[in-house]
Amino acid sequence: MTRGKFVAGVIVVSALSAGGWAGWRVIERRLAAPQALTLPTTTVKRGDVRIAVTARGELQGGNSLMLTAPMAGGREMVITSLRRPGELVESGDVVAELDTTEQEFNLREAEADLEEAEQQLIQARADSEAKQEEGRYALVHAKANVELAELDVRKNPLIAAIEARQNTLALEAARDHLRQLERDLSNRKATGLAGIAMQEAAVNKAKVKADMARKHIDSMTLKAKTKGYVAIQSNTMANFMFTGMQLPMLQVGDTVRAGMAIAQIPDLESWEITTKLSELDRGHLEVGQKAEISVIAMPGKQFTGSITNIGGTSGPPWDRNFECKISLENPAPELRPGMSAMVVVTTGLLKDVLWIPSQALFESDGRSFVYLQTPSGIRPTDIKLVRRSESQVVVNGLNVGQRVALASPDQAARDKSKKAGGGGPMQAIPKS
Repeated sequence: MTRGKFVAGVIVVSALSAGGWAGWRVIERRLAAPQALTLPTTTVKRGDVRIAVTARGELQGGNSLMLTAPMAGGREMVITSLRRPGELVESGDVVAELDTTEQEFNLREAEADLEEAEQQLIQARADSEAKQEEGRYALVHAKANVELAELDVRKNPLIAAIEARQNTLALEAARDHLRQLERDLSNRKATGLAGIAMQEAAVNKAKVKADMARKHIDSMTLKAKTKGYVAIQSNTMANFMFTGMQLPMLQVGDTVRAGMAIAQIPDLESWEITTKLSELDRGHLEVGQKAEISVIAMPGKQFTGSITNIGGTSGPPWDRNFECKISLENPAPELRPGMSAMVVVTTGLLKDVLWIPSQALFESDGRSFVYLQTPSGIRPTDIKLVRRSESQVVVNGLNVGQRVALASPDQAARDKSKKAGGGGPMQAIPKS
């Protein structure tokens, strides 16, 4: 090989090496350079915006009738019959029956006491009448003796003084006896009336006791007062060895205490939805506002309602809320308590306003701003918030057609960095 060819080969190899090194440096710089972020954007629009409050609630009977165990003594009562859960009933239908053995025993005792008291009353009246008749006879006899003594006294001027004195004393004795009998007759009458009154009180007491026993027996049969369906309540007397277990529903054979809820009869004609709303929505709601309601378990069917009650605000400072009740105006027989429902209350309609999607608005340190797309890139721009709804925000400070980002560039960059691996120290550790 000649010297010239060798030199030419070295030059070619050097050029190729330099070109490869330069190309690798360009690729390396491109890989090392941060890639431009691609943010989703939307345009500022002008039109009508419907302001609405949306919430999720639970369906309950508005005029539910709760059937409870009667206050028929302090002992426990046993359920002897019970309707099936969800069974439709009419007004007056029997829903549940409780064991009446003890109440029937009390009734028999009360009826026996009443019969005995009535017989004693009859006897007391007869005794009083007999004593008064005896007193009246004695009084008539005493009056006759007084009259005879008076006749004897009339003879006094014609007879001896001693005999006349005896006649006078006999008259006085007869009159004293008459006065005593009159007093005795009055006392006997008062005593007889008192005895009769006592027996009448005993009869009334026995009647009240018997009536109470009958009422207790009647109260052991629980009947529906309105048309509806049966919602069996939980057995709060169930004994669990472990906490956290769900209480079973009551059934035949279970024992209940006085006042314990057994079944509920929701009124099929009256329903209401209870919701929890953020404190921010309170100023936009008032009693009487209309609501659109959709029940989760009944897709495709729409209901209407109106706000009937707005409760007080409660909860921690970071999660203040209030309870709102909405009556259902067009109920359906398929509705059941506890069903979930979505409620939408339209609080206003703003016409011909600038609006953007709610996710395009950002707030920080009391500022409201958007990430506006400009020829020089995306930059934050302060705007004025007029009103917001669930999905739309009415603003001032923008023009129709301008594009705003739907995500924060900083957050998007952090998310992209995490997705790419972050370039942290662990990246230098080779994978095995």
